[in-house]
Amino acid sequence: MTDFKQKLDEKQCSSHGRFNGDYLKTCLEPIVKEPISRLEIITLKGDASDRSYFRVNYLLNSRPKENPSIVIMQLKEPAPEKEPDFNRMQKFLSHLDMPVPEILYYDANQGLLFLEDGGDTHLADLAQSSPKNILVWYQKAIELIVAMQTRVTKNMRPYCPAYSLQFDVEKLMWEMDFMIKHYIKGFLNQELKPDVETEIRATLTGLCQTLAEEEKVFVHRDYHSRNLMVRRENLMLIDFQDARMGPRQYDLVSLLKDSYIVLEEETRNELLSYYLHRIEQEGGRKIPRSAFLKIFDWMSVQRNLKAIGTFASQYMEHKNERYLEYIDPTLRYILDVIHSRSDLEPLGRALKQAIPGLNTSS
Repeated sequence: MTDFKQKLDEKQCSSHGRFNGDYLKTCLEPIVKEPISRLEIITLKGDASDRSYFRVNYLLNSRPKENPSIVIMQLKEPAPEKEPDFNRMQKFLSHLDMPVPEILYYDANQGLLFLEDGGDTHLADLAQSSPKNILVWYQKAIELIVAMQTRVTKNMRPYCPAYSLQFDVEKLMWEMDFMIKHYIKGFLNQELKPDVETEIRATLTGLCQTLAEEEKVFVHRDYHSRNLMVRRENLMLIDFQDARMGPRQYDLVSLLKDSYIVLEEETRNELLSYYLHRIEQEGGRKIPRSAFLKIFDWMSVQRNLKAIGTFASQYMEHKNERYLEYIDPTLRYILDVIHSRSDLEPLGRALKQAIPGLNTSS
């Protein structure tokens, strides 16, 4: 245990955590059912969210050569009056045999969840270190999408937080307005004339109305390569607490037009074909490819614009530069789509008035 970014002894507190070593021993020892001789804690990098994550490594006298660990998720604020959506979603997905981390302990008063540690290897890591083997791993990721869209959707119940949440026009447009505020007006510092802003919002509303009319299935909502952990020969889902009902293309777009990992077009097309084959097998009905791909492209514009808005807000509101490098590849996805689809020409024309990066050849 020598390569941690931050080490704490039993008396020290994390600089950002609502806990110290004594607290951790008190909580962990009943879980592992024996005394803990040593603790080490590292602050983990989370995604663009208001939650904090820590890994706790500990030593047991009975197994001194092992290096067991857990992950602590610290919610933004404690909310003892209600069960967090993460807990409710985890119970729902776990009951359906979806690969999600086990909740070992929940301290409602402190807003801390003790979770099974899924390790350090994301799908993104494999995509970068072993690109020749990536097709197999992405097929595993698509199998999980198929399971969510069939088994999970079929068993949707009111106690699941996603049951009453939908990607309707209001929600989809809220994300577009968020992008306009933080990316166009904020990061790009564009002063939009009223008629230009009206045109942009009108074309985006038309896009969102089309997407909202699609059949809705269970969607993870943030299904990208950094939210899929590699655990032995399988994948584990994390960051699923914001799931809701939406178009079946949504999670596919998140995975195949990922801001962090850009797949070759040939690989993306092969994976889309794999998805259509598997969903038709599991769903029992044929999905027209042309109509499906149209919504995939339209959904990718909305989803990628939403991602750019999130990256820009992290910088504008928190001075977090970590995500700025992902704006250009995400914008490239949008550029390619609006140049390849004539049915998106009005939207492309409107967006080009406010986003200079779209005024280049595809």
